[in-house]
Amino acid sequence: MRRVLARATADLAAVSDSPRLDAELLMAHALGITRERLLLGRLDDPVPPAFAALLARRLQHEPIAYITGTRAFWTIELAVGPGALIPRPDSETLIEAAVEHFARRPPATILDLGTGPGTLLLAALDQWPNATGLGVDRSGAALAMARANATRLGSADRARFAEGDWATGIAGPFDLVLANPPYIGTVEALPAEVREYEPAAALYAGTDGLDAYRAIVPDLPRLIAPGGVAILEIGHAQAEAVGALVGGLGRTWQLRRDLAGRPRAIVT
Repeated sequence: MRRVLARATADLAAVSDSPRLDAELLMAHALGITRERLLLGRLDDPVPPAFAALLARRLQHEPIAYITGTRAFWTIELAVGPGALIPRPDSETLIEAAVEHFARRPPATILDLGTGPGTLLLAALDQWPNATGLGVDRSGAALAMARANATRLGSADRARFAEGDWATGIAGPFDLVLANPPYIGTVEALPAEVREYEPAAALYAGTDGLDAYRAIVPDLPRLIAPGGVAILEIGHAQAEAVGALVGGLGRTWQLRRDLAGRPRAIVT
């Protein structure tokens, strides 16, 4: 297995920024064990027959999360698949900002606009076990994953999901409003594993990438409860543009950066 992992790492260098990690995750998935267990005691085992097919899929740029069917996010692990945006570590910045805002009192009600497989809502419900929440998405496939994730994580009694057009028809207010909308401009280039596999509706938002914010921001005043907060994920060059939309409503806002120091969220 050590030799095969070394060869796979070399092959994956052409399609991945983390080829060794990818190889180990695929090997662990082929064995049906965690990566930690693989590294701690299985590297001298024979290579499982399923590994070659998994590697071939990754060499075609298919995302690791779609191959393994899972992605860790915050304190939870989500089942993911084609039809829903894959959770990114950068999006944890929104939960971190929410934890800071609610340091003295927990939120009771949470709204997640563009919930995908339930990413932000289910992470927030895990953080605050007495809260309830609503996740909204246009994609029926994504909502099916979100409901299944809520059941698997034991949050089904506290999470509701609805198919909808952002906040249209949603009655507030909520203590915490979260959103990771599409924010890629239609002329922007994306890596093959994103462009060819993840749903375009969860990625692109008009030529400037701001269409979703133009739909969401005007509803924020009625959605946010007194003492509450809205936290919107943004692209790294969109802080001023989204901030201007928020400021146009007479609301103040702050910028949150991710662990790499890049602009990542507007807090208002």
